[in-house]
Amino acid sequence: MPTADDARIATQRTAARDARGVPAEDRGTSRSGGAPERARNPADDCVHCGFCLPVCPTWQSWQEEMDSPRGRIDLFQALEDGRVAMSPVVAEHFDRCLGCMACMTACPSGVRYDHVIEAARFRVERELRRAPADRLHRAGVFALFPRPGRLRGAALLLWAWRASGLQRLARRLGLLRFSRRLAALDALAPVVPLRDLLARLPERTPARGARRLRAGLVTGCVQRVFFPGVNAATVRVLAAEGVDVVAPRRQGCCGALSLHVGREAEARRLTRRLIERFEREAIDVVVVNAAGCGSHLKDVGALFEGDPFEPRARAFAARVKDVTELLAALPPRARRAALRARVAYHSPCHLGHAQRVNEPPRALLRTIPELELVEVPDGEQCCGSAGVYNLVEPEAAVEIGRRKAEAVLSTRATLLASANPGCSLHIRRMLAERGAELPAAHPIELLDRAIRAAEEADAGRPGASPPPRTL
Repeated sequence: MPTADDARIATQRTAARDARGVPAEDRGTSRSGGAPERARNPADDCVHCGFCLPVCPTWQSWQEEMDSPRGRIDLFQALEDGRVAMSPVVAEHFDRCLGCMACMTACPSGVRYDHVIEAARFRVERELRRAPADRLHRAGVFALFPRPGRLRGAALLLWAWRASGLQRLARRLGLLRFSRRLAALDALAPVVPLRDLLARLPERTPARGARRLRAGLVTGCVQRVFFPGVNAATVRVLAAEGVDVVAPRRQGCCGALSLHVGREAEARRLTRRLIERFEREAIDVVVVNAAGCGSHLKDVGALFEGDPFEPRARAFAARVKDVTELLAALPPRARRAALRARVAYHSPCHLGHAQRVNEPPRALLRTIPELELVEVPDGEQCCGSAGVYNLVEPEAAVEIGRRKAEAVLSTRATLLASANPGCSLHIRRMLAERGAELPAAHPIELLDRAIRAAEEADAGRPGASPPPRTL
């Protein structure tokens, strides 16, 4: 028998679907030149054409209108107009969105869905009191991941957990099966050698030869702790290509993870601190090597819209470049040795869709002799990582990740390249589920290997070309 809650849920979903038929003027914003009744809503640009449906991972998974971009836009409009009240059911549809922005690439109307979903999530966090277990889990994630110092401490504990054999024992006894979220954390955590956990980047690295630029490097949180090799490779390659690199000490989280789940005040606080730290450096460009961070930092003007800090935020955003974007714009200076590998390139959503940086990473990989670059079928689809999505929505992330793993395996690649740490972790987890082991690397790491191999050969036998390395 249907319950009262079932009836309420059905009413809310019907109201949200009906919003598609409400003219823009009746939604509170006049398009006829009259004064708007409220601030302009980016959702008003949606014409409900449906181009977003086939590219949306959650629509592919469930074929549910409210779990498509246009359905979520309808739901947000209904919330804004007071026709639907915030509830766990409404929040669930926004929570299920990966924020992959594939819909923005497909949208013919230019809807800023990123701003819509952020505004929706801000409302969820302001108006909804989540279940105690969910609150506790999210509090734990955000007490840790946006805080590099704590994250490094956790990584050291994780190293000890593995080295002591306790991890193997817990898995053998099946202890992790009692918490799907702890199981997801355990499966995703990368193996990082102790020496890498204790390593620190130099604060200043001079360019080799004539200096072209002076860059400030955003070292990230997860990247800094669990992928220190990516930052080290970034510094070496930039220096080899004539760029001075500054990696400011005491830079904190950029705020991207907090923004993507609706923690608005926290995101603004963290972002402002990072901008203020970089403002103290005399740099030409701000370099990012993690797609999610770069996407956020290029759009921080919107986060501070109407705030006195907005001009400073927009000035900072104008200087942000992905490392592949910057290097692809510079004529190559450092020689590359051959790397013999069949490399499948996975385009991170926040690089390809949000930043529209698609060709630069591919172009850089093509500068490496004998490297065979292959495309992943349906490569514009999200892998399911999506910031902390695979931690807060693990079942959906696994379903989406399995499709990506099958696509990667179909390429018969010997190595996976991705310009985002979370993507590499999640895809490798999905591959391991199938018993497949595939090394993963950031494109900048492959470029670093090629440049260092050439330098080693030149140091040993001047003028000689090194033998190709097989990866």
